Amino acid sequence: MVTRSDEETEERGWLKRSASVSLEEVNNTVKIPNKGGFWRKFFAFAGPGSLVAVGYVDPGNWATSIAGGARFGYTLLIVILVANLVAMLLQSLSAKLGIVTGRDLAQATRDATGKKTAMILWVLTELAIIATDLAEVIGSAIALNLLFGLPLLVGIAITTLDVLLLLYLQKKGFRIIEAIVIVLMATIFAVFAFEVIISKPEISALFSGFIPRTEIVTNPDMLFISLGILGATVMPHNLYLHSSIVQTRQYKRTIEGKKEALKFSILDSTISLTLAFFINAGILILGAAAFYGTNLDVSELEAAYELLSPTLGVGIASTLFAVALLASGQNSTITGTMSGQIVMEGFIQLRIAPWLRRLITRLLAVIPAFIVTWLAGAKGTGELLLWSQVVLSLQLPFAVIPLVLFTSDKKKMGKFANKLPIKITAWLCTVVIVILNIFLIGYIVVTGQDIG
Repeated sequence: MVTRSDEETEERGWLKRSASVSLEEVNNTVKIPNKGGFWRKFFAFAGPGSLVAVGYVDPGNWATSIAGGARFGYTLLIVILVANLVAMLLQSLSAKLGIVTGRDLAQATRDATGKKTAMILWVLTELAIIATDLAEVIGSAIALNLLFGLPLLVGIAITTLDVLLLLYLQKKGFRIIEAIVIVLMATIFAVFAFEVIISKPEISALFSGFIPRTEIVTNPDMLFISLGILGATVMPHNLYLHSSIVQTRQYKRTIEGKKEALKFSILDSTISLTLAFFINAGILILGAAAFYGTNLDVSELEAAYELLSPTLGVGIASTLFAVALLASGQNSTITGTMSGQIVMEGFIQLRIAPWLRRLITRLLAVIPAFIVTWLAGAKGTGELLLWSQVVLSLQLPFAVIPLVLFTSDKKKMGKFANKLPIKITAWLCTVVIVILNIFLIGYIVVTGQDIG
């Protein structure tokens, strides 16, 4: 049981306490069996990891990974692996923060800082969510165009209607949302497992892609794609999301209860992110096996779709590619809305109707997508999709630094504060992320070139 001193330890170090719990309508609503074996408890806790993993296989990953594979072969597989390992670490810290403190990352940031800082970070986080939503809008519109021949502008307009879908799912309960997400994730995994097999990648070259190479950092074009992969893999809004949705479980808010919840939550997210790694690696492998060395331009997803079946010699390959793309876009829609609600309520303590929150976020993404598509067509959407992922990468430090600070602070976390090895690893990852982003910004400012 939690003693009074335990409770005081956990609350010390915060300037104030958030007025409400995170995602109040679903907080502490999913039952956990008091008795039962390992697997029964695991399946009760499982689910949040899948929602988090969705963000790691959204349409933005497709553009960057396909481009990376087509232009540089298997070289950037190491980037996907490292990014996924970093994601596993950061998501485990996010889950820890939510379970131990009862705060999501947005609430924790506000509780530890002043209103002005919270407001600035909220604006930056909203930009990241808009960039994420932009990828979903474009990806879904492209998929609708490829499958049904709908013009991109019509597809972009249709994507605004997913507000109704999300509202319907929310009324059915949180576990229903998790189940749908898991089915869609499994569909995407199955499609790419099949496509990788029929693409017949060169195994020795494939495994050599997991060996680090200095040119990844020294080659600006390669670094640009790598940062896009990093931004598309380690998603800043997912850190806010995970710290909130782990609190949907009815675990005991005691030291032992939190230890159990943390154990199963980390296992859940690790398994889900491993699946996401195989999907992301599969996308890049497919791009390398099908297009590397062919001089074919697959910088846009439409081009990859059109060339996939002829290149692989399998007629259904392109159709399956589009189906998985549509599943990816719709999957990401669910978590984007939740993330927006979490950061708005956490940073500025503003609660608005979920449908209005979703509509605002979606319109902010639809407007630039609509304008670019109108002016530049498919090529413009492809470039916008790639740049949206770089925006996410640039936002990462503003989410990662507070997360590592909070979870390493014994006054805030008590017995659950990061141990020295985790602390060192987390800060090392943070420093690398910041340095790479500074390098990218410096290159763009100095050269003034579009290296996408």
